[in-house]
Amino acid sequence: MSSAPAHPHAERIITELKAIVGDDKVRLDADTLHSHGRDWTKAWEPAPMAVVFPRSTEQVQAIVQLANTEQLAVVPSGGRTGLSGGAVAANGELVVSFDYMNQISDFDPIDRTVRCQAGVITEQLQHYAEEQGLYYPVDFASAGSSQIGGNIATNAGGIKVLRWGMTRDWVAGLTVVTGSGEILHLNNGLLKNNAGYDLRQLFIGAEGTLGLICEATMQLTRQPKNLTAFVLGVENFDGIMSLFNRFQSEMDLTAFEFFSEQALQKVIEHSKLPRPFESTCPYYALLEFEKLNDETEEQAMALFEACVEEGWVLDGVMSQSLEQLKNLWRLREDISETISRWTPYKNDISTVISKVPNFLNAVEDVVNAEYPDFEIIWFGHIGDGNLHLNILKPDNLDKAVFFEQCGKVSLAVFDIVKHYGGSVSAEHGVGLLKKDYLQYSRSPEEIALMRQLKQIFDPKGLMNPGKIFD
Repeated sequence: MSSAPAHPHAERIITELKAIVGDDKVRLDADTLHSHGRDWTKAWEPAPMAVVFPRSTEQVQAIVQLANTEQLAVVPSGGRTGLSGGAVAANGELVVSFDYMNQISDFDPIDRTVRCQAGVITEQLQHYAEEQGLYYPVDFASAGSSQIGGNIATNAGGIKVLRWGMTRDWVAGLTVVTGSGEILHLNNGLLKNNAGYDLRQLFIGAEGTLGLICEATMQLTRQPKNLTAFVLGVENFDGIMSLFNRFQSEMDLTAFEFFSEQALQKVIEHSKLPRPFESTCPYYALLEFEKLNDETEEQAMALFEACVEEGWVLDGVMSQSLEQLKNLWRLREDISETISRWTPYKNDISTVISKVPNFLNAVEDVVNAEYPDFEIIWFGHIGDGNLHLNILKPDNLDKAVFFEQCGKVSLAVFDIVKHYGGSVSAEHGVGLLKKDYLQYSRSPEEIALMRQLKQIFDPKGLMNPGKIFD
């Protein structure tokens, strides 16, 4: 772990933090500083001053007020599953961890809402919803460790966006502490509220740069019935899109994902899962739907057979049990964790769905030309236009050299993103990793307004500094 310049009043600050949260909730040990000073990106060495664990919104407010008094930068820490360096503390910042703010309360069966503290684990909320006979639909591979506050701060999407949208669509209210130390209660769980500006939406996706999310009122929905998945082998990107269009035109899909043979091989080697079928295919599509009755199953099989006849599908399998459904999903969801040992350089990019084939082909041409010796792993939520490009670091190549090489070619990739009117960050936010490329997705006028908003809510520039923009 690298060292950072010591704050001139560090000893006094530590004493005052302990007075706010208790001696045992301020940590200075190397293991905690290292684990809570970074996220899954792992491209920056953590160097926080301390990690503090508040248990209430009022304690968070007191911490932020102290930070303002002492000119101390603050980095919020949730599950730290982000992949853009948004939760990195590398310059002596104070890390505010929400691990102990993990309570669920105020369930309303009529409104189908529930209040969550920021540290509630995504899977915890999913299980709670199930216990009430309801469903929290935002889902992703990190559901077992990601936290609701972090999900909201990055507007997390995941694997069910096609049917249920992003985290933003399920936030009915927020309690936040602004960068200047004010507590705001935003929207109060209302479905309809047209009384002026919706400040709640500003904090969703702001990556903690405007203030800290402390509580959220989350919307729930009905449970899906008998979820069933296909994994289909496909020859090329055009075939994937033809397949998507055909199924989407006749069925209500809950998810449509894709991954490459290289990605599948990594997962199988790591997780010892069986291949979905014997055939080897360049790409695979995973599509999910509710099998409401025998008629739905017959319709799905008829569509599958039609896609085979069209030459779009080379082989396929449909889940016949809950266990098989989970195993098929693991082939897609285990990819990120599996490839993390290679310190991948990640590009999380998107465009409108209709442009995906041309967009993908253009990006792949650039990448293959520039990275002939690097292993490329493709996967993504192709049903919402979101693609994950992962370049794996060779074991014998220095990390800094590898990231420098990838960064140069990213400019060519982002030129393609800009040409297609896409986004350089479809998920995980901008953080440190994407801030130099923000102009490829946002106009100078938009960025200028973002800076003004930052100044309003965080006038001293203490909230997660250096993220999104300098």
